[in-house]
Amino acid sequence: MEYNAMVWFRKGLRIHDNPALDLACRRSKHLFPVFVLDPRYLDPDPSAFSPGSTRSGLNRIRFLLESLSDLDSSLRKLGSRLLVLRGDPVRVVSQILMDWNIGTLCFEFDTEPYSQVRDNQVKDFASKCGIQVFSPISHTLFNPVDIIKKNGGKPPLTYQAFVKLAGKPPPPLTETYTWLPPIGDLQGCELLDIPQIDELGYGDISQEEFSPIRGGESEALKRLEESLKNKEWVAKFEKPKGDPSAFLKPATTLLSPYLKFGCLSSRYFYQCIQNVYKNVGKHTFPPVSLVGQLLWREFFYTVAFGTPNFDQMKGNKICKQIPWNDNEGLLIAWREGRTGYPWIDAIMIQLKKWGWMHHLARHSVACFLTRGDLFIHWEKGRDVFERQLIDSDWAINNGNWLWLSCSSFFYQYHRIYSPTTFGKKYDPDGKFIRHFLPVLKDMPKEYIYEPWSAPLSVQEKAKCIIGRDYPKPVVDHGIASKECKRRIGEAYALNLPSDSLETEEKLSGLRRKLEEDNKDITTYISSKQRKRKDK
Repeated sequence: MEYNAMVWFRKGLRIHDNPALDLACRRSKHLFPVFVLDPRYLDPDPSAFSPGSTRSGLNRIRFLLESLSDLDSSLRKLGSRLLVLRGDPVRVVSQILMDWNIGTLCFEFDTEPYSQVRDNQVKDFASKCGIQVFSPISHTLFNPVDIIKKNGGKPPLTYQAFVKLAGKPPPPLTETYTWLPPIGDLQGCELLDIPQIDELGYGDISQEEFSPIRGGESEALKRLEESLKNKEWVAKFEKPKGDPSAFLKPATTLLSPYLKFGCLSSRYFYQCIQNVYKNVGKHTFPPVSLVGQLLWREFFYTVAFGTPNFDQMKGNKICKQIPWNDNEGLLIAWREGRTGYPWIDAIMIQLKKWGWMHHLARHSVACFLTRGDLFIHWEKGRDVFERQLIDSDWAINNGNWLWLSCSSFFYQYHRIYSPTTFGKKYDPDGKFIRHFLPVLKDMPKEYIYEPWSAPLSVQEKAKCIIGRDYPKPVVDHGIASKECKRRIGEAYALNLPSDSLETEEKLSGLRRKLEEDNKDITTYISSKQRKRKDK
């Protein structure tokens, strides 16, 4: 029997290797390809710290809209189109299931908490109406439910354990389409055009500098082909050896935004890398290889899916309980690229303008904010990344912040990225800094990473007076990093449980003690400095 079928796009914004689309095409007389513009994600939020919605900055919203336009173009070439509606997804989807007499509903399985609630509500409604629902796994290589089941009902908490359990992923679909079933009767439903970024009510965005990274499956496949042309680079890829200062031609694939939105299938990407490996013979292996990076993504997806409260410290059983500072001034200085450390500030400006930065650059600024210098809560940094990164992915973003703050997974808190020397070893001339912080463009290279150390005559010649044209450092790294190590060490020693009623009280007590100790240290340092001046 033939049915009206609907494929509901959310992520998975592609035609290739799309099991939900493939299932919807089978036996369907009419196919309804749908995307619902969710106000939760798109409505303007004037109170946010940067232009955009409550959930997202403009760069990621623009990337989404470009991806939808590209998907619509691909569907039209196959005799179909993307049916765009707006509103609460549960309400909208439930209504059109009835209006369009849908017999089969297909959508890609999504692991995020918000998506799980949304999808379960739609499934319940469809079940009551006798509508078949298929929700295949295709955003990830593996089904996290299966991995957790193999591990006795708990997510594996190390990469090595995950890889051992996961095995080999299923191959991508090889189905190609020359046409799709026609769209059926829309019952007078009013469809929308895919909006342009300036049509969403964000005010005057004419002065905004948008990311050079454009959205869509077509762009994803083009970038994939370009990345895989250099087979030797693919074979020798080692994550720790990338150059975080490369910006004109980044030292990575730049495919993460396309994986995040499902413009590129992770299974297809995996297969393409394996094909290169077969041709070149010798290659790197996980965890540092390109395949290893895909497996890191899977690891975080699995742990996030199986860990209650994964996105917060409180109530998260795998998260260390640490009495982080609550200093809004320092947080804003970091977020806005005004810490006085050019390497850190340039990265944060790149994030704001491009919605992307190299993974080692992310490590630098995350360490600086949390355990390295400012001792600000990782959730605060996570929120900034979640808003501004084009490739911000709930599981990966939270997982990386847990890791880089030494709150989970990685506990060697004494290993700190220097905000002055780390970038210098990749870019001694400071080209990256000069590009994103033009106020420092004429600063001599010997001072570009520590401009406060330049003599006043040098600052005047560079037309950049520190403290006037560019800020002084918000902290002394040498002192701050030692204090951060001490604080984390004391928190580790307490080993507080995440869900104890006494934990918050003990954290508050430890926070007060550390703050008092810090005041004593500050007073001591100030007195030593005064004595030097008197001499």
